[in-house]
Amino acid sequence: MERIPLNALNVFVTAARAGNMTRASEQLNLTVSALSHQIRILERRLCVSVFVRGPRGLKPTAEGATLLERVGPHFDAIRSAVHSLAGSRDCELRVSALPSLASSWLVPRLPGFVARYPDLEFNLDSSAERVDFAQGRFDAALRYGPGSWDGLESELLFEEWLTPVASPSLLEGRQWPRLENLGEWPLLSPEDAWPRWFELHGGREPERYVARFSDSETTQRATVEGLGISLGRTTLSRPMIESGRLVALFAERMKSPFAHYLVYPARSRNHPGFRGFRTWLLDEAAKFEGSSAAKSGPGI
Repeated sequence: MERIPLNALNVFVTAARAGNMTRASEQLNLTVSALSHQIRILERRLCVSVFVRGPRGLKPTAEGATLLERVGPHFDAIRSAVHSLAGSRDCELRVSALPSLASSWLVPRLPGFVARYPDLEFNLDSSAERVDFAQGRFDAALRYGPGSWDGLESELLFEEWLTPVASPSLLEGRQWPRLENLGEWPLLSPEDAWPRWFELHGGREPERYVARFSDSETTQRATVEGLGISLGRTTLSRPMIESGRLVALFAERMKSPFAHYLVYPARSRNHPGFRGFRTWLLDEAAKFEGSSAAKSGPGI
């Protein structure tokens, strides 16, 4: 067997874990074409196919799964060894954040952080993908969840609240909805939250919902376009309400079972840039929580 290039194996491991060539190309900072070329080299050298390519992405073949199981841990060990020797780079901070929180809450506040730490290079990855801190690519993540992640530190940033929101275009020329007749209006996303809303605030749940979307950002976009009423997260909806693109229909709100957290491995506490970011972030979160509590009524 010809000698197999380590680069081809690294591309294979990254693509197999990402399940998608586009995501893998972003992680490796290479083009999809370059990654595909490396996979073809690997398959020619091994004389087997390592992936089944389908409309939903990549899935390892039986041979590919075996290869990933045997080779993947070695690349993890290499990354860990290099990271432990290099340590956290004091001049660079790498943070992952959910796209919805990044665009609606974090990014508008970042100029203040960058001005405070002008010598720190801040790298933000806006993605819902699970962060594997063992690979050493990230120092921290902002996540929406129950608050407990195995082997990681987590600190509460702020709670999340839900309230019905709608586009002014949907309400134009119609009588404002009431709690008791909300189920007669077009509602978006039949998630678990809607039944809890009707149980808490009264009214009857509709027999069918207009549409369902897989993420909050798309749901909000559909709401802005007037497709229907959604249970908006106050963090995501507040900028849209303040700009007049959405309207909070009621003063009533409902607490989400999840909240927003800063999540990080214990090693990040030794990173000066992270310590500054953590202090700044918790301060910004406290201001936001305080301003939210001070507001009442439909303005959230």
